[in-house]
Amino acid sequence: MKAILTSALLSLSLAIPALTHADSREMVQMPPMMQEHMLANMRDHLEAIDEILAALNMEDFDAAARVAEFRLGMSSLESHGASHMAQVMPAPMREMGTHMHRAASQFARTAEEGDQLNAFRALRAVTQSCVTCHAAYRIR
Repeated sequence: MKAILTSALLSLSLAIPALTHADSREMVQMPPMMQEHMLANMRDHLEAIDEILAALNMEDFDAAARVAEFRLGMSSLESHGASHMAQVMPAPMREMGTHMHRAASQFARTAEEGDQLNAFRALRAVTQSCVTCHAAYRIR
């Protein structure tokens, strides 16, 4: 009985901070279909970053550049439906997204140079854009 009570109290003590921490990110209202589209884009962005990291690990700079440009960079905007998604985003959120896409295209150019350290530094600009946006906004 004592073990069950201890376990319950421990579980409760871990849950209370999560329950009391309000999500202060700005809620961006959009239709459910657009929410699903945006979430699918974000998952694809995360998968692309994972593929980029794998390519950099193998020193396949051309593959890293290709993934960055066509899945994250400025060349990816049409395939992600950026123009209709941008209509429902607050201006600062749009700017963060544009910054991320530009940083990904810059990363692609840097990766093509074949310097792994510079490539990692350039990739950080991409992920910093993601972190900044996700810390400021939510759609659910």
